[in-house]
Amino acid sequence: MHEVIVHRHRFRALLARVQAGAAIPAAIAHPCDEVAVAAAVEAAEEGLITPIFVGPARKIAAAAQRAGVDMARFRVVDAPHSHAAAAQAVALVKRGEAKLLMKGSLHTDEFMHAVCAEDGLRTGRRMSHVFLMDVPSYARLLMVTDAAVNIFPTLMEKRDIVQNAIDLAHVIGIAAPKVAVLSAMETVNPALPSTVDAAALCKMAERGQITGGIVDGPLAFDNAVDVAAAREKGIVSPVAGAADILVVPDLESGNMLAKQLSFLGGAEAAGIVMGAQVPIILSSRADTPRARIASCAVAALVVQACNTPAVPATVES
Repeated sequence: MHEVIVHRHRFRALLARVQAGAAIPAAIAHPCDEVAVAAAVEAAEEGLITPIFVGPARKIAAAAQRAGVDMARFRVVDAPHSHAAAAQAVALVKRGEAKLLMKGSLHTDEFMHAVCAEDGLRTGRRMSHVFLMDVPSYARLLMVTDAAVNIFPTLMEKRDIVQNAIDLAHVIGIAAPKVAVLSAMETVNPALPSTVDAAALCKMAERGQITGGIVDGPLAFDNAVDVAAAREKGIVSPVAGAADILVVPDLESGNMLAKQLSFLGGAEAAGIVMGAQVPIILSSRADTPRARIASCAVAALVVQACNTPAVPATVES
């Protein structure tokens, strides 16, 4: 598995950067099936995290046995059920015992309820999910947001979604990410609210309400990622054809886009939630081993970036 990640996967530069530092303590909420246990152990074996397994100890032990994992070397915090496991995992972060949070085999809604509770991990920023996608036919890592947390975000929530993605882009080494705010057309039309939001987000970037990136929109998907398509439509834009970040109108469109890139475009996808007190990994049973490792690497890199001075970095294409 390690050889595949290093030599074939576009996340290899990020993985190498993280492995150069210390493993990050990570709270794993309710890892009660073999996939959840194996995902955390794989990341530990890569030197990315030191997992703390939080959930019913007997269920975790049974899952580890099915996965062929020796749990003697890992810390297990017993919790009676999934709700308590999510709450205790959040508490570990609040106490500073864990520096990132990872979903195990509980439902995302239940997991995020503990994260978003009054005594949870909220900040002044809206939380949002960012997919980092290694698309074989695209020349750079492509970020898609938000496809997992915010269902129908408002304009101000989209502002936070854009800023979260820009902040993550800085962490992985993109100094001035190009942000395409997607819609079905390139002109502003009040009948299509996403075009109005896109125009407003561009003006917000001009006025300093969004910082650190180059924002343009509305742009259709083809114009955002293909120079020829943008040229054909006469679009003059610093973002068109070279987007680093795709901001979708809503969760449905984002989820479909990300899955199409994965299942039809052959993309590998890592993903984390930004905007909380620590990075959060929403793992899935459908994730490949490379995707799980990449998500942990990105989350660990965010933690390292928060604890060390900024240094120039580049992402390999």
